[in-house]
Amino acid sequence: MSPAADVPLLEASVEVDTPPARVWELVSDLPRMASWSPMVVRTVVLGGQVRLGTHAVNLNRRGLMVWPTRSTVVRFEPERELAFRVAENHMVWSFSLNPLADGTRTHVVQRREPGEGITRLSRTFIGTFLGGQSDFTDDLRAGMRQTLDRLKAEAEAV
Repeated sequence: MSPAADVPLLEASVEVDTPPARVWELVSDLPRMASWSPMVVRTVVLGGQVRLGTHAVNLNRRGLMVWPTRSTVVRFEPERELAFRVAENHMVWSFSLNPLADGTRTHVVQRREPGEGITRLSRTFIGTFLGGQSDFTDDLRAGMRQTLDRLKAEAEAV
């Protein structure tokens, strides 16, 4: 495992003109992630409802490269936070929701947390197939921005 210092915390945020309950309805529907994230092709939730401890299988893509990952929900606080840990690389992806003003708006923060660091398997895969850590991190940042912009558009469309 590479130390966490080798892998940066990534964070992006957006303000959404809708209450946290509506944003939560979207982000807690993990299969919907494919409609917002440019790297997620599909997410299948195992065992039905998303809650703490729920497992999912994900299919990801970058260019022509497609790969599966497995994740587990590690933080689950309705209308506040959803986080899942990816088994293959130990990264924790999260969405935090914070009500603004009188609760009619939401500040949404998406993070990729390095935790204890990235696995050797993941580092090798990124270096061999995804252009290296720096290029891949740049793509992740851009993808987070796109994910939040698409989430915002959908949440505000209702």
